[in-house]
Amino acid sequence: MLLSPHTRWIASLGLWLALALWPVSILAASEDPIAVIVSSTHAKGLNKESLVLLFKRKKLFWSDGSRAQPVNLPASHPLRRSFSQAVLGHTPEELEKYWNDQYFNGISPPYVLASEEAVLHFVASTPGAIGYVPLCSSDARVVIAFVITSSGHFSEEIPAHDCPH
Repeated sequence: MLLSPHTRWIASLGLWLALALWPVSILAASEDPIAVIVSSTHAKGLNKESLVLLFKRKKLFWSDGSRAQPVNLPASHPLRRSFSQAVLGHTPEELEKYWNDQYFNGISPPYVLASEEAVLHFVASTPGAIGYVPLCSSDARVVIAFVITSSGHFSEEIPAHDCPH
């Protein structure tokens, strides 16, 4: 049986999508828990609701009056995708319209940093900064405010984990 060019194109697109999405689903399933990191002065009183407000830039200041500086990883980074879905309920692509609307209201999205190490360094050295890294990447430069497990559960308790350091 011969397939029409249109049918072949749809079949190859489906195969391409399946192959493109397969590694993402594997990464998400085996992903290290996410550590939400801050400086020591802002670790208390942080919860999921305030995290949403900070990363949607609806809350611009901490309770002490200092400016909040949320930072993201690039939109294509698997940890950013997991964080966005667990915290904001949307993928980075789904949030584009939100940020376009906010931009016209004078509100810029969080800074985007190229790597987990850059996020660690920024949060450790910038007053009011907040970010996220894999739990195993966190270190003494920052404070873990809470952990988001691979199932999306938020916990102030740091789970036992075996890091390959």
